Amino acid sequence: MRPAPDLSLYLVTDEAQCASAGRSVLETVVAAVDGGATCVQLRAKGADGGPFLRQVLEVCEAVGGLVPVIVNDRVDVFLAARADGAAVAGVHVGQSDLPVGVVRELIGGDAFLGLSARTADEVRAAAVGGACDHLGIGPVHTTATKTDIPDGVGVAEVARVAALVELPAVAIGGVKTVDMAPLASAGLAGGAVVSAICCAPDPRAAAAELLAAWREGLR
Repeated sequence: MRPAPDLSLYLVTDEAQCASAGRSVLETVVAAVDGGATCVQLRAKGADGGPFLRQVLEVCEAVGGLVPVIVNDRVDVFLAARADGAAVAGVHVGQSDLPVGVVRELIGGDAFLGLSARTADEVRAAAVGGACDHLGIGPVHTTATKTDIPDGVGVAEVARVAALVELPAVAIGGVKTVDMAPLASAGLAGGAVVSAICCAPDPRAAAAELLAAWREGLR
């Protein structure tokens, strides 16, 4: 099994939320990494491949040498970025995307591969075959970031499901600073945040606060 990236503070980007705070995705990511974000997933649902590829290339140039940059869903964009020489680290897919075994064959053995999972069956299935490096489990809270997910189940339930397998798991879904210490204490590998950083007036300060809370929960 490949070692998973440092998932402690896992930023998942949302272009509309960044724009609502008066920033680009690139500006938000740079500030968040400066504040302590340990991993970045670029998500651009519905975006055309060309603009998304340009965003991936820009972000990788800015922070790819500092933290892993992971592409959501778009294996083609990941491969194009790699072909261009970008320091793109991996791909994250969902249950309705390409099967993880196929994705692994396409991205190669050295890339990170994350998978979204919610139920015990999905988590157990993800651990079979060794294709996945880590999981994203949630939602912790009900969130408006995505419209196709159920209501939040809470920290304890996310932790229970994550503990069913040995794969590192990051909790996602409305995660805020107040959740980070409980998630760390419950044995999760990290907290994935969207609005807590993308909508923050100061993404650097928000990331620093989130990471400090996470570390407090590890004590």
